Order: sequence, then C-alpha cells, then structure tokens
Amino acid sequence: MTDTQNLTLVQAVRDGLHTELREDDDVVVMGQDVGKNGGVFRATEGLFDEFGGDRVIDTPLAESGIVGTAVGMAAMGMRPVPEIQFSGFMYPGFDQIVSHMSRFRARSRGRFTLPMTLRAPYGGGIRAPEHHSESKEAFYAHEAGLKVVVPSTPYEAKGLLAASIRDPDPVIFLEPKLIYRAFREAVPEEPYTVPIGEAATRREGDDVAVFTYGAMTRPTLEAAETLGEEEIECEVVDLRTISPLDREAIVEAFEKTGRAVVVHEAPKTGGLGGEITAILQEEALLHQEAPIGRVAGFDVPYPLYALEDYYLPSAARIEEGILEAVEF
Repeated sequence: MTDTQNLTLVQAVRDGLHTELREDDDVVVMGQDVGKNGGVFRATEGLFDEFGGDRVIDTPLAESGIVGTAVGMAAMGMRPVPEIQFSGFMYPGFDQIVSHMSRFRARSRGRFTLPMTLRAPYGGGIRAPEHHSESKEAFYAHEAGLKVVVPSTPYEAKGLLAASIRDPDPVIFLEPKLIYRAFREAVPEEPYTVPIGEAATRREGDDVAVFTYGAMTRPTLEAAETLGEEEIECEVVDLRTISPLDREAIVEAFEKTGRAVVVHEAPKTGGLGGEITAILQEEALLHQEAPIGRVAGFDVPYPLYALEDYYLPSAARIEEGILEAVEF
C-alpha cells in the first residue's frame, strides 16, 4: 500500500520539487527568493536547507537573466526549474522564452534539447496588485516548442511537475494560486508522474461537455453539481495540459453530448476557448446541436480588488453559460 500525505496544491508542488531534487542531481531550482526565504508562496520552503545553495539558487531580480541562465544550463545537460514569482512578471523574460527556450531543438536540428521547467503562479482571485493576476497562458500555447501545463489538484500538481521536469523539452508550468491552499488531497509520498497532454474527465454526463482547467475546474464542477439536481448532466473535462491539447478527449466528449461550453479565466478574445471551438468545428461538426459557449474573463485589463469577483467566472455565471447551450 502506497503511503500518502494530505497536501494542499502548493505543498504538492514543494513535494514534487523535493522528490525530483532527490532523484536527479542534474535538477536545480532557481529564482528570486526561492532559497533561504522559501519562495513568495513558500513553494520551495526547506529545500535550500536540505540541498544547499548550489542546487536551490537565489537569483537577482532579473527575469530575463533567470530564464536565459536556465536556457544555458539546460543546453549543457542540466534540468533547471526556474521560478518567476508571478506569471505577470514573465514579460521581461519573454524574449528568452520565445527566441531561445522554445526554439533550441529546432534551431540545432535536434542536437540540443532543453529539459527545463519554467514555473510561475498565475491567475486571479487573491486580491493582488497589478501584474499579479494575469492569465496569459495563450501566449505560451501559441509558441511552437513549448509545452504548457496547468494542474488543478494537489495530486496532479506533483505528478505533472515530475513529468515536466523529466521531459526532454521545455515546459511552462502554471500554478493556479487561487487554489494553492483551497483544499487538500491525498498525494503519494513516492515518485510518480501524470502524463503531459492527457485530459481528465472529472464528471460524467450526457447533456453537455464543459471544458476547463486550473482554478476554474472547481466552480465548473460546482455548477455541474447544481445543474445535476435539475437533471442536466454535464461532462466536465479538465484539460490539464493546454499545449498540446488532448484533441481526442475533446472531440470524444463533444460527440457524446452534442453541446459544449469552455470555461477559462483568461480574456475571451484569443483565449483557449476559441481554439477548442475550432477543433470541434473541424472534427465533429455533424455532432453539434447548439452554438459552443464560452465563459471567460473580459477583454479588459485585469481589475483591482473591488471588481475582481465580477471578472472571474463564478459558478453562477458558468451555470448560465451551460443553460444557454442546453436550452438552445
């Protein structure tokens, strides 16, 4: 019987980092305040004391330098795990991500791979100031050469992080900080992985398929449970990886139900909802019974505290979107 721990999502991230540092001497963690301070959200707490400053490295406040240094380390065979304190701070490192991190395998014709995992807390809901709450995951999903992973549970945070660190290619690992400490789950103490690129069905249903990921998985499931009391059965699919998307799972759920809604907190225009809609139009049009709905953030700068709850999709707003698809 596997021993388990009852962990929050951020604790599971920390456990995943600890496990990979212990298992592989090429793994290093680096970033601003990740060492002695244990990280702004304490995701790296205690790692510096156990593994030392050569493997848990405090860096200057220089995102371009953090990412660029990790690129060089990965090209030379190490497995760096750089942390950017908030995903809204990734923009100074964007040139390194797009011009180097994503292109190294293609540029070198496969001679070099970049086994690096760029971690960042992302998303809103914690009453943070400007540049702390963005959901710009579509930036990175659009870039060929990058894998983009977004866990929604503690179990999967550890397993997907391990899979990302062990992957030969670069991964953007976005951690939904709204649910960092929202709930606990049994997480195995032993090493394990959750496959990158595979969605998970969180709830079975025959009436409508609802696709979501990250922090939006919980209000989506809440909406689905409420509608279930009204005999509207939602199939809730947690994408887990937004690049590559699990096209097969997306199409299969849509063919089963004939209706679909996509939920994400990122702005609606240019978001993953549009890509999923296109996949369904291209591959399963003849199964469609209603327009595909999108419940998303708004096309405005992310608001500050007073309006934050109106911006993020709530269970009530998700219910409305599902009902529109079902009642069409």
